[in-house]
Amino acid sequence: MTVRTVTLSKDAYDALASLKGEGESFSEVIRRLSGSRTLLSAFAGAWKSAPKDEIEAVQEFLQESDRLSRRKVKSPARPGRKHG
Repeated sequence: MTVRTVTLSKDAYDALASLKGEGESFSEVIRRLSGSRTLLSAFAGAWKSAPKDEIEAVQEFLQESDRLSRRKVKSPARPGRKHG
């Protein structure tokens, strides 16, 4: 196998090293990170045959998650204050 030498800054090396799994080579990390991405359009119509109640449950979950996120953004954490 042909190899190439790549020069990285210390911070770039540290960032790449932090993504490296146990026993994984840097080449494997780079291949994993640069692998193909699925286009969002590939999922078009995926929920078409899902039961209506399942779709509604997912929508309710997403709406509640959005409400909680917005509440946290409006009320940032302060030292000594608990969030629930």
